[in-house]
Amino acid sequence: MSRPRPHWLFGDQLGPHFLAPSEDGPDSGAPVVIVEARSVFRRRRFHRAKAHLVLSAMRHRAAELGDRARYVRAETYREGLRQAVGERAVTVRHPTSRAALGLVTTPPRVEVLPPRGFLVPFGNFRRWADGLGERRLLMEDFYRRVRRAEHLLLEPDGEPVGGRWNLDAGNREPPPRGQPVLPVPPPRWPEEDEIDEQVRADLDRWEQSGEVRFVGRDGPRRFAATRAEALRALEHFATARLPHFGRWEDAVLAADPWMAHSLLSVPLNLGLLDPGECVRRAEDAYRSGSAPLNSVEGFVRQVAGWREYVWQLYWYLGEEHRHRNALGHHAPLLDWFAELDADAVRARCLSHVLARVRDTGWVHHVPRLMVLGNWALQHGHDPAAVTDWLHRCFVDGYDWVMVPNVVGMSQYADGGTTTTKPYTCGGDENPRISPASLSAPQIVAC
Repeated sequence: MSRPRPHWLFGDQLGPHFLAPSEDGPDSGAPVVIVEARSVFRRRRFHRAKAHLVLSAMRHRAAELGDRARYVRAETYREGLRQAVGERAVTVRHPTSRAALGLVTTPPRVEVLPPRGFLVPFGNFRRWADGLGERRLLMEDFYRRVRRAEHLLLEPDGEPVGGRWNLDAGNREPPPRGQPVLPVPPPRWPEEDEIDEQVRADLDRWEQSGEVRFVGRDGPRRFAATRAEALRALEHFATARLPHFGRWEDAVLAADPWMAHSLLSVPLNLGLLDPGECVRRAEDAYRSGSAPLNSVEGFVRQVAGWREYVWQLYWYLGEEHRHRNALGHHAPLLDWFAELDADAVRARCLSHVLARVRDTGWVHHVPRLMVLGNWALQHGHDPAAVTDWLHRCFVDGYDWVMVPNVVGMSQYADGGTTTTKPYTCGGDENPRISPASLSAPQIVAC
């Protein structure tokens, strides 16, 4: 029997579901190649916490795989692949960016397997989208199809549990008055180890030598870098925080950056969790009576609805979508914005959000859209520059995430292909801001 071909893993394909060669087959036990390419950090200024997280996750995965893994540190991916396998043929899962797909389809002897980490096959989405004719691509319509296909939150007759597909109207409560943070158990944070120490030492050395430059601050690591940490985070959210998530889903508190959000976009986008297991764990919480329907449906809509929709749009709309600029915005990012210099900003809400990004590489969806996105839109910043900035500065930011989200939803640069109106014109979509923390004049000043 011939040996299985080595399997190449990218740094966002780190869960066990990326190893099995077929949809239902077991892990083949093939050798695994992971390439740490320094050129990634030389080309672009990523957030320091993001660089730490991704390198920590890759090195942890290699340590888990033991002798099965060939972990190569090289200048480029091509160089690392040559060092790892020479001229041998390899397999790789469909990457998450167009640039990476071009990389893996150029060398000979690389077989690209179907993607993992998402619920909907490309062909299913394309048939639906192509069949719309002149009708709009609406996430809500797609979301209902996913719910039906995955049998999520459905009654036996196929109708939605509770009689409605979308409970968003009930998920807009303001935070409790007089409380600086929500009455919600805090997130479960991982503990750093010797791998994290070595990653931080390497990043310090590269930065001090001038090899690479970062923005933002590093540490402590707040997000899962291993499968075990990700599963613990999922379970903690499902049992302790999901019951509170829905009602304050769109709220903002200055002193509470995490609110009741899951923070699971980070391990999901590293491939440490599969979306199916996340939404089914949430549904289990509803079925068992431990979480209300509005919270569970809101979380399912984020993961099985919006996340899947954005992934599909990235590939369906083509490379030209990233270059759309329907509003003709060309202003460059200001230095203080690009550098996360929150101290240079007088508008308190914008300064506060920039400081959170600087310190953690993360804020939840409302500050991203309604503060950072609206500010950039109102000031006419080039949507391509905004997209790149969000990609580099957020720990859960990847090309497939940011192109549809920023070009379409945040900056309305595609002229309404993916959203019905610019969010800067929104009414009911505005976040429920605590008056005690972020007053209306300060929001206007942003």
